[in-house]
Amino acid sequence: MIGAVALAVGLGAVAAGVVRAPNPVGAAATPVLYLDLGASVSRGVQPTKAVPTGQPTRRGYANRLVTLEAARGVGLRLTELGCPGESLATMLHGPDPCYLAPDTQLSDAVAYLRSHRGARTLVTIDMGFNTLDVCFRGVDIDAACVTPVLTTLRTQLTAVVTTLVRAAGPSVHFVGLNHYNPYLVKGAKEGAKEVFAANSVTALSKMNQVFARVYGGFGIPVADVEGAFHEDDTHLVAVPGQKEKVPANVVFECNFTWMCAPRPYGPNIHPNDAGYAAIARAIAAVLPKHW
Repeated sequence: MIGAVALAVGLGAVAAGVVRAPNPVGAAATPVLYLDLGASVSRGVQPTKAVPTGQPTRRGYANRLVTLEAARGVGLRLTELGCPGESLATMLHGPDPCYLAPDTQLSDAVAYLRSHRGARTLVTIDMGFNTLDVCFRGVDIDAACVTPVLTTLRTQLTAVVTTLVRAAGPSVHFVGLNHYNPYLVKGAKEGAKEVFAANSVTALSKMNQVFARVYGGFGIPVADVEGAFHEDDTHLVAVPGQKEKVPANVVFECNFTWMCAPRPYGPNIHPNDAGYAAIARAIAAVLPKHW
């Protein structure tokens, strides 16, 4: 029945089709440029009828943030440079999955910031999960991999942020994103999958701590995506049609991602419409009250 919870949300997203979020800038709106950087989640990737494994959509958190900010009179002009499959290493050194050498997502971001140095600009950075994900194999986590990879992640993320900050003008507002855990649902099963889920909590919690330290070192606020997905809420809740109670954070994962959806749409680690909306709200919560 957990799958049915997510399916109700997921099928609604599929039926809706790919719809571009409005990007209004009216006479009364405050125009602010918005540069969105990251990997697949930054591009609103979801499974679709055409590509069940997932493809970029215009229903991601960046599109939804445009709508949220428009409601308070701020017109965000969105530019998305994110690249599905991007890691911090490929962003820094290539080969970049989406850009032809010598261009990379980072070099294009630097060029964008330099060419708009005098503009009020929001930059969201959603990077790092694909760097740690190399330690995850099927239903196993290589514990010996996590610590050195997180050390590398910290060094690489620091280098990316340093490069962006140096290129930015005085009116740029950066926001870093931490990450949700897409593997919690495996904890609802016994055996190796339950152990995998428990170990993923430890690994991803450490990753989010690295994000907090790196962004904090630059005075950059962090959008609490982990909190938006209620990952600390482990109290057991009853699910209609299910004999055993389930941790609340697992139910939220089913409602916010495609992990509980039936094939061909799931299991898929990417957020659904509800999940992207939750991420957008987490970003909005740390934006300036007045631009």
